[in-house]
Amino acid sequence: MDNSNNTLRHRNARIDVLRGISILLVLLHHFNIPYKLHDTWLSVDIAGQSLITAIARNGNYGVTMFFVISGFLITSHSLGRWHSLNHLNIRTFYWSRIARILPCLLLLLLMVNSLGMLGLKPFNNQAPNGIEVSTAMTNLAALTLWMNQLIIQYGWVNYALGVLWSLSVEEVFYLAFPLVCLGLKTSRQFALFLGFFVLAAPVYRWLHFGEDSEAYLYGYLASFDGIAIGCATALLANRINLAFFQRRMVQGLTLVGMTLFYLYAPIKETNTLGVTLMACGTAILILGSLQNKHQDNKFSTQTQIAKQGVLKRTLCILGRYSYELYLFHLIILGLIKVVAPPATVEGNEKLLLLLVFLTGTFMLAFTIGRFYSIPLNGWIRQKAKTSQ
Repeated sequence: MDNSNNTLRHRNARIDVLRGISILLVLLHHFNIPYKLHDTWLSVDIAGQSLITAIARNGNYGVTMFFVISGFLITSHSLGRWHSLNHLNIRTFYWSRIARILPCLLLLLLMVNSLGMLGLKPFNNQAPNGIEVSTAMTNLAALTLWMNQLIIQYGWVNYALGVLWSLSVEEVFYLAFPLVCLGLKTSRQFALFLGFFVLAAPVYRWLHFGEDSEAYLYGYLASFDGIAIGCATALLANRINLAFFQRRMVQGLTLVGMTLFYLYAPIKETNTLGVTLMACGTAILILGSLQNKHQDNKFSTQTQIAKQGVLKRTLCILGRYSYELYLFHLIILGLIKVVAPPATVEGNEKLLLLLVFLTGTFMLAFTIGRFYSIPLNGWIRQKAKTSQ
């Protein structure tokens, strides 16, 4: 998710649209948990169920899409920079991850701990499983990438920091990524490495199916297949003719299939194979967004966006700030819960809060991205480069 100015000029606008869709699914999911939307005018009954509920309940599949996109971008950027994964510069790779991840992570911890010290309940640790967890342990889990394991063992102990479960999963994978790239000498060996996670993850989810701990959602192995499929997509993009995946029929059928599956049933019932299926669908959409090898692949983001409609332009912008939106949206939602407790809000009043939530989240994410995380990302990368 490198948002440096140089990278922005060569971003793939359609991938940013996918990220925009993914983050909207996550935001809607988290809003719908405290403020159920089934009794608003957004609720339309289809086949005996509320459509808005069907959309909102499966926001975790939006995270699956994020994992695939992230795996694809990390691998494709590494290939573009070093031409071969076993030539990857481990120091540069880790510094790039630190530059992107750490500034926002530290800011999030500062904000949540500060709001918690003011006595605001959504930002203090809770004990959903009846076991107290200290703030120090929660902060340690966030900084050392095992927030997902904390949630599996103790429940969602801190409302605003719970989203860090996915960061823990993703970054643990990327801690191993350069070591594997350098240790495996052939593309076949790397493919077997990725294939192991693609096969093992559904087995892990099946073994933990329906557990109260929700390890089938939050475990490391529960999501590694999405990232691995993203990595494999980047490798395939350099070896196949993309024309098939660029066909409107292929892209259209993929979108329809993903949508129908997404709406079919709650993720708790479908995740065993559902995560893999949604990840494969996302991979097909990514392949369809790429340029053929013989085409000029350096269209600017601005040129791509200019050709899109208002909706796609909006999704593209959301995708550009998806990391900030994801990390900080529960700050806004937590504050809304303080001002307007869910038990006191009824019917269409929730839609006004939804608008406030989406607007406030975007304003906060844009401000953090534009004036803090993007500049600091570039500064850290430059410092790391000059110190070599």
